[in-house]
Amino acid sequence: MSTPGSRPRPPTIADVARVAGVSRTTVSHALNGRGKVDPRTRERIKEVAGELGYRPNLRAQRLRRGQARVIALASSMPFAVAGGPSRLGFYMEVAAAAAERALVHDYALVLVPPAQSAAALHSVDIDGAIVVEPDAEDAALAQLRERGLPLVALGRPADDGTDCPYVDLRGDLAAELLLRHLHEQGARRPALIVAAGSRHSSVDARAVYERTAAEHGRTPVVRTAPEDGGERAGYESCAALLAEHPATDAVFALVDAFAVGAVQAIKDSGRRVPEDVMVVTRYDGLRARTCSPPLTAVDLHLDQASATAVELLLDQLRGEPSTPHRATAPAPELVARESSRATVRSD
Repeated sequence: MSTPGSRPRPPTIADVARVAGVSRTTVSHALNGRGKVDPRTRERIKEVAGELGYRPNLRAQRLRRGQARVIALASSMPFAVAGGPSRLGFYMEVAAAAAERALVHDYALVLVPPAQSAAALHSVDIDGAIVVEPDAEDAALAQLRERGLPLVALGRPADDGTDCPYVDLRGDLAAELLLRHLHEQGARRPALIVAAGSRHSSVDARAVYERTAAEHGRTPVVRTAPEDGGERAGYESCAALLAEHPATDAVFALVDAFAVGAVQAIKDSGRRVPEDVMVVTRYDGLRARTCSPPLTAVDLHLDQASATAVELLLDQLRGEPSTPHRATAPAPELVARESSRATVRSD
C-alpha cells in the first residue's frame, strides 16, 4: 500500500491472482503461454492484468529461462564502409529492419559498432547474433563460435564450407544489373573498383565483371582499395586507374564510399560525370542519393533480407532447424540515376 505523497506501488502477480481468483502459478502460466490453462481463464487473467496495469518483471523472467531475449548485430566491416560520418549507411539500415522484426518476437537487438564487434561480443549478454557480410577468418564469427552461440550471416560467408546459416544477398545479380545497365547506356570500357579481402560482395562482383569482359572481348581493368580507406581510398584508386587507362568510360565502384571518391577523382581529372565517365555503385544508400550527381545503385531489399536473417536466428534459438540452411533475399532492383544517364558514345 502506498502512503500519501509516495509513488503508487506497481501491481504484482499476486494482485492479478487475487482479483482473478486464481493462483499465482496459473497467472504466470497464462501470461507466459505455458502450462495447461483453460482458454477462458487465460483471457480473464489477461483482462485483469491489463485493467490493473500489471507488467511482468522481464529481468526475473530472463533469469528463470536462462535467456537474455537479446540478439546482436555485428560485423567486421570497417566503420568507413558500414556506416560513415552520417551513421546512416548499410549497417544502420540493416539494424533498423532487424530490430523491428526482433521486437515482433519479443527480442531486443543490440547494435555492436562494426569496428568493435569482435571485442564486444566476448562479454555482451546475448542469445545469438547476426553477422553482416563476414570476411574470411572473420573475427566476429570466431568470437561467437568460441562462445557457442547461435549465429546467422547476412550475406554469404567467405568460407563456403562454413556451417553458418546465411541469407544470400545475391551479389552476382546486383553486379549483372549494373554492368548490363552500363552497356545499355553506351559504356564500352568500364573498370571495376572493389574492396580488398574475401567478402562475397567483392568476390561475386569481380567474377561477374571478368566474365562480362570476356564475353565482350575486352581486357578487365580492376583495382582494389582498402576497406577502411573510405572515400579517400576510392579517390586514389580511381585517379590511378584513369591515369593508367585514360579511355575508361565507366567505373563500377562496389562500395558506395569508393564511388563518391571516384566521382571526385573523375572531376579533378577534368572529366565529367556521366558525359565522359559513368559511375555506378552497389548499395542504394544515403551516399548514393546525396552524391553530386546522384549515383545509380541497386536496391538490395535489405529490410526483407534482414528480417529473414532474424527469423533464421530465432529458428535456431527455438531449436527448430535440424541442420543449418540458407535463405535468399529478393532479387535486387536497379535504381538508375544521373551518374549513368545515356550519352552518345562511339565504339
